[in-house]
Amino acid sequence: MSESFHHRPTLKQTNKPFKSRHATKASIKERAKGRVSRRTTKIVHDSGADAQSKLNRRNRSKQIQLRKRQSLLSAVSIFGGIDGASRIVAVIPLCEDVDSRSAVSALSTSLGLPDDTGQESIRKIKVERFKSSLQFIQLAFGDFYACLDACKVADYVVFVLSPSVEVGAWGETILRTLQTQGLPDVVPVVSPGHHIDPKARSGVLKSLLSFMQYFFPEQSRVFDLNTLSDQVNTVRILSEGKPHDVRWRQGRSWLLGESVDWADGNLAVTGVVRGAQFSPNRLVHLPNYGDFQVLKITSPSLTESAGTDLAPMAVEPSVLLVPDPEDADSLVSSNDPDDMQNEQTWPTEEEMQDDSPRILTGEILPEGAPGTTPRAIRRVPKGTSAYQAAWIVDEDDEDEECTGDVDEGVQDGNAGERVEVPVHVGDEMEVEAHDNKDVAFQDLEEEEENRQLENWRGRQREERDDREFPDEVDTPRELSARVRFQRFRGMQSFRTSPWDPYENLPRDYARIFQFEDFKRTERAVRRRAETEADTVSAGTRVTVHLKDVPREAAERMVGRPLVAFSLLQHEHKKSVVHFTIQRNTEYEDSVRSKDPLILCVGPRRLRVRPVYSQYGQADTYVATVYAPILFGYQPCALLREAPDANAPSLVAMGSLLSPDPTRINAKRIVLSGHPFKIHKKTATVRYMFFNPEDVLYYKPIQLHTKYGRTGHIRESLGTHGYLKAHFDAPISQMDTVCMSLYKRVYPKWSELFVEEDTSNSRISDVMEE
Repeated sequence: MSESFHHRPTLKQTNKPFKSRHATKASIKERAKGRVSRRTTKIVHDSGADAQSKLNRRNRSKQIQLRKRQSLLSAVSIFGGIDGASRIVAVIPLCEDVDSRSAVSALSTSLGLPDDTGQESIRKIKVERFKSSLQFIQLAFGDFYACLDACKVADYVVFVLSPSVEVGAWGETILRTLQTQGLPDVVPVVSPGHHIDPKARSGVLKSLLSFMQYFFPEQSRVFDLNTLSDQVNTVRILSEGKPHDVRWRQGRSWLLGESVDWADGNLAVTGVVRGAQFSPNRLVHLPNYGDFQVLKITSPSLTESAGTDLAPMAVEPSVLLVPDPEDADSLVSSNDPDDMQNEQTWPTEEEMQDDSPRILTGEILPEGAPGTTPRAIRRVPKGTSAYQAAWIVDEDDEDEECTGDVDEGVQDGNAGERVEVPVHVGDEMEVEAHDNKDVAFQDLEEEEENRQLENWRGRQREERDDREFPDEVDTPRELSARVRFQRFRGMQSFRTSPWDPYENLPRDYARIFQFEDFKRTERAVRRRAETEADTVSAGTRVTVHLKDVPREAAERMVGRPLVAFSLLQHEHKKSVVHFTIQRNTEYEDSVRSKDPLILCVGPRRLRVRPVYSQYGQADTYVATVYAPILFGYQPCALLREAPDANAPSLVAMGSLLSPDPTRINAKRIVLSGHPFKIHKKTATVRYMFFNPEDVLYYKPIQLHTKYGRTGHIRESLGTHGYLKAHFDAPISQMDTVCMSLYKRVYPKWSELFVEEDTSNSRISDVMEE
């Protein structure tokens, strides 16, 4: 019987069943048991950075492009249209052989406009080709502070270079100061009228570009105004695009005075409002003259017929806004100290010379009445005098019982002899006893003491020690240390020891203002400035009338710009303001605390005498001054004037840290002494003090050495100020014993900086009428 044959089903396909068949969300969750899959699943959104659809990505890119375009249009909207605001361009010559007026004339002639040889500092040019207008501030070489003020309100800064003369000290100083102050877009140009060899032209331009890139690395070209193409390209750059935002001007409003009129103490400044909206309730700051209140805001008296060639038409000015009496800021910048309510505990000079107040406070103990000093009984070796027994010290630190009776009985030879030793009440003087092996301390002769002191002070100290201990001072011999350093206090650690910030404040602290929460106040001030209703929007041409302005402010307008900055609320009040600064590495002269300097911060310039303190970062310090408070980021520059220099020197640069009257600035001095004799952890130290009273007065203060040991004063030895000290470890004969003393320091009261007027220009007869 034959069996049937079958091929193996190798070609049969069996599909894998779908795992999630008939699976619900609940069943899948139950099967997972809380486990999370390692696979990352992308979530597809309708729009966003992770959109998977090509249409969504394209739509998102289009929206980003539209937002950027709208932001650019809103930023340049005040410049658009026939009645748009002009772009302010500050033209600064950096060399003596160049002129800002020739550079402006070259740019105007490239547009087919007639050359203007007037002496006005401001020149306005309409650029029909680019549908814009430019307002040039023509500055003179050497006019340092006018250049600073012009750049505060400028949209562009044109630096005029010479192809044959290098930039001197004045040019480098103004570049560094403007770099610290904050600059908008910079355009470097070569002055016209200077012949350049065509073969050397490329090398000259590269050299000038390298110089400008040292200060402004983003620069890529220097324009030569001797060629027509570069003239047109310079005008194109100034007329198109969005001007760079200067950070410290954000949220503030200002205007450049196109014309001024002074009458009966009121100054009328006509210009276009720039930046944020202008409020009549806020104060206005004029450099060199201070802060002033707004009387009213009116429309200009003359308005040009827009878009036509007709002559200007006279129009009566109308009042736009007046300040609210209940909301307007006052000119009160400081408080009047009331001596009856504000108690000041600093001693006067007479009190410092007289010891009676210090006797009442317990700092100096009065002389005791005769016969009232108690006497103590001490055991000393036989044959020791009472004078020698007063300076004998034992190691056990055990005080004998004091008694008023005198026992002259002789004990056995091992016990020694009992003698009378005076104990001074209040100065914590302890007299102890040696055994028979100890040697009594003896003072040196006066001449020998002076000779050894001069040898020790005249030694050559290493530079490394001077850098590590820059506050080390020598105690004077002719004056007591507790009198010479009576304002100083000792503490174990300046960082951890408590110090009441309202203790022993000077009189100037009664004049300043302090905020309970400065950050919260700043947010409220900025929020109010943004939402205030009765304001003038940016781009509006107005006339601002200021009250009680001196006549000299209008006189200086002739030949130089006048800028007006609107202050935020409370920015007129003075407080203790701190700045983080870094020293200018090219300034080599020494700068000490309370040296007179010029502080340039925001729209202000002040004469200050700051005090300096250390900061957490390397090569960074804190300068503390009395100054009006400021909100937001504010760069600062410290300048020092020299009588024989045509420009001040840049000492340091930095930015605002905070207005904080409770920050303590302390001056430290280190009193040093020489370890005369050493026995393990105990040493006899000399030259730190020169009388026993000083030793007892500073006994509670901790000692330290340059090699890291710490200790305390045990007692006074002899009559020359020697002391016995005990340390936490054995010290070396080469070590130096130190004591740190601290004193809180305060700056001097600041004043408004007023530049000396060296020009002979006066206002015209029309202004006087």
